[in-house]
Amino acid sequence: MKIGVLGTSMVGQAISGKLAELGHDVMVGTRDVEKTQANTAPHPYGFPAFSVWQKEHTSVKLGTFADTAKHGEVVFNATNGTGSLEALKLAGESNLNVKVLVDIANPLDFSQGNPPSLSVSNTDSLGEQIQRAFPNVKVVKALNTVTAFLMVNPGLVGNGDHTIFVCGNDAAAKAQVTEWLKGWFGWKDVIDLGDITNARGTEMYLPIWLRMWGALGTGMFNVKVVR
Repeated sequence: MKIGVLGTSMVGQAISGKLAELGHDVMVGTRDVEKTQANTAPHPYGFPAFSVWQKEHTSVKLGTFADTAKHGEVVFNATNGTGSLEALKLAGESNLNVKVLVDIANPLDFSQGNPPSLSVSNTDSLGEQIQRAFPNVKVVKALNTVTAFLMVNPGLVGNGDHTIFVCGNDAAAKAQVTEWLKGWFGWKDVIDLGDITNARGTEMYLPIWLRMWGALGTGMFNVKVVR
């Protein structure tokens, strides 16, 4: 399958690397291709620059946001949450329309330092903002409640016996994303929370997730819904 992944950071690298490993035709989108290719400095959180990472993942192509949205039969939004709407506008509504958009982003605002706050919460969410801005796109919120490594390999913690969530307005799109989460990445327990307004809940989980990360000293954890 042709897959577009918007965003070259840790999440974009994890998602695109796994999908390429599975044999998919993957393109990663960035705002400025030349700038991304020229940058070799590692990220402050320790993961490599995309240009360095790509040398070990040579099948993954790099393009503009628009190139990548056009390329993908399905598109993953792995951009910084505060810049997601702008990135998606650059990707182009005509390139996204009627496609499934798996929205992984969280609206984390680091302007006042760490821990970050949320730039949108309570009565709205980034997932909803994206759906309103692109009404003909099938937005499915997923994977935003775990660290990048667990997104694509839940077996790294508790033998994969933990929970991930999806929500969105299109039932068929959610069923398809659930199938991908299980088949591509190995998730066993996927809970459909309902329509896209439920992105408020998964995004507002991030403040406690970040504090658990601080307390545990690692992002390699998740919750299990016991029922």
